[in-house]
Amino acid sequence: MSNQETDPKKDQDNKDAAVKPDPETLHTTDPQDHMKGPISSLVQGVKETAEENDSQSKDDADIEKEEHK
Repeated sequence: MSNQETDPKKDQDNKDAAVKPDPETLHTTDPQDHMKGPISSLVQGVKETAEENDSQSKDDADIEKEEHK
C-alpha cells in the first residue's frame, strides 16, 4: 500500500471536521506569515529584525565590536 492512497473513512472524517485549517496557511512553512493582528504584527517585526541582524557574519561582528572598544 503506498502513502499516496487515502483511506475513505479518514477522508470523510476530515470533511465533517468542525474546525478546518485556514486555506491561506494550509501549505506554508510558516503560517504566522499570513496572520493579522497586533501580536502577530509584533512577532513578525521581531522576526524580520532578527533575520536582518543575522545577515552579518560572526567574524564581521567581532571586527566591528573590536573597532568600537
